[in-house]
Amino acid sequence: MAIDTRGETAGKPSGEKKTRTSPALFYRQVVTELRKVIWPTRKDLITYTTVVLIFVLIMVAIVYGLDSALGWAVLRIFGGA
Repeated sequence: MAIDTRGETAGKPSGEKKTRTSPALFYRQVVTELRKVIWPTRKDLITYTTVVLIFVLIMVAIVYGLDSALGWAVLRIFGGA
């Protein structure tokens, strides 16, 4: 059974008064969280980019091949100009 939690903040009961975070505190929290991030090295970034580009090229080739084959089949079946 699912519990409806719309409009509630995680970890706070719905009866507590909600306080607003100041922009300065929000900024400090964002900076603190960004310092926890493990940023990739230049070598890692180049590797990830290469893998993604190769994957995209393979997917483009698959889609192009399927489109060409199905287009050819449709023209053969229904006759084309």
